[in-house]
Amino acid sequence: MFTGIVQAVLPLARIDLHPGYRSFTLAFPDGMRDDLKIGASVAIDGTCLTVVAIEGAEVRFDAVDGTLEITNLADRKAGDRVNVERSFRPGDENGGHVVSGHVSGTAPITAIDTTGDRKFVSFRIPEEHRKYIFEKGFLALNGASLTVATIDPATGIHTVNLIPETIRQTSLADFYVGDRLNYEVEAQTRVLVDTMERVMTRFLPKA
Repeated sequence: MFTGIVQAVLPLARIDLHPGYRSFTLAFPDGMRDDLKIGASVAIDGTCLTVVAIEGAEVRFDAVDGTLEITNLADRKAGDRVNVERSFRPGDENGGHVVSGHVSGTAPITAIDTTGDRKFVSFRIPEEHRKYIFEKGFLALNGASLTVATIDPATGIHTVNLIPETIRQTSLADFYVGDRLNYEVEAQTRVLVDTMERVMTRFLPKA
C-alpha cells in the first residue's frame, strides 16, 4: 500500500524491451535504498512494481504487457522523470490517502491552465469510472494524492489544482495536453458506490 505522497522524482536511467515485458531501471539516491530488498513493492508513477534487481544505486523493475496496457508506462522513454514512492510502513504518517498502486486506467490531458504560480490540469476519465469520483474527493494521478476540484458530468472532464508544492515535488508539470496520466480511484469510495448499487438493485422494485 502507498499514501500518494511522492518521495522522489527520478529519471528513468534505462528501459529494456523483452518479449512480454519491459524492464525499467532507476538510480535511487542513498536514503531511498535503505532496507530496500528484492521483492519489495515500489510505486512508479502510481503503478505498484516489484524490485527484481539491485546493483549499486541502480534498481530494476519489470512490467508485463498487461501492466503496460492499462498504464502509461509504455509511453515512457529513457530520461523521463517518474514519481517514486516506497510502500507504506505501519506507523508511518499518511499525509495523502490509501493508494493500492493498482492503476484504474489512463486519462488523457485535455487542457492545462496556468494561473499565477498554480496550474489547473483537466483530463477525461473513462465512463466506467466516473461514478467513483466526486468533487473534493481523492484521486491519485501518476501516484500523487490529489483533490478533485471540478467535474463536468456530461463530458467526464475532471480538473485538479496543482499548487506550487505539488508542482515542485512531482513530475506532473512535465506533461502536456494529449499526454496520458495514470489514475487510481479511491478504494473506499469505490466499495461504497458498488455496495449501494447492489443494495438498490436488490431491494428497489423493478420498473
